[in-house]
Amino acid sequence: MTRTLQLALASYRPRRPVPGQGVLDPSVTTMRVHPLDLDLYMHVNNGVYLQMMDVARANYIADLDGYRRMGDRRWYPVVAASTVKYRRSLRLWDRFTITTRLLGWDPRVVYLEQVFAKDGEQYATAWVAARFLGPHGERVPAPDVVALMGGDALEHRPELPAEVAAWARSVDVAHRDTLPR
Repeated sequence: MTRTLQLALASYRPRRPVPGQGVLDPSVTTMRVHPLDLDLYMHVNNGVYLQMMDVARANYIADLDGYRRMGDRRWYPVVAASTVKYRRSLRLWDRFTITTRLLGWDPRVVYLEQVFAKDGEQYATAWVAARFLGPHGERVPAPDVVALMGGDALEHRPELPAEVAAWARSVDVAHRDTLPR
């Protein structure tokens, strides 16, 4: 429940935008492991990682002043797919960061990477395929969202890493005409 409240605060009372932050710039969220984050084995429960990722993505949007920008349009993000690779266990009171960055997009989906790190070491890495929906649940084209958030980012579109493109095809979220095979 703690992370759900943190997500509500991050979404409805977002942190201040970062001046000069671009859609392709990484966003860093710092957190600490709390007792309710732990499972019976005394390390962070795998489901809690997903909640922490939600908070970090909300902060990424806030850093771009995205809530104000999307507000009039009533667009909102949803996760279409995600995968997490765990390397080390986060334990009680560990202070760590989640670095969120945009890897690329296709006509339907934006692809993000979220890296959990503590003391310079990676603890987990996640890929997230996110869509944006409009006020009546209609899909908003990903390039429209990127243009709204990043201005000139469309001109500097990064090539999606091959392994992320393959993952997107395997979980059937990729736009079928745009990703390399």
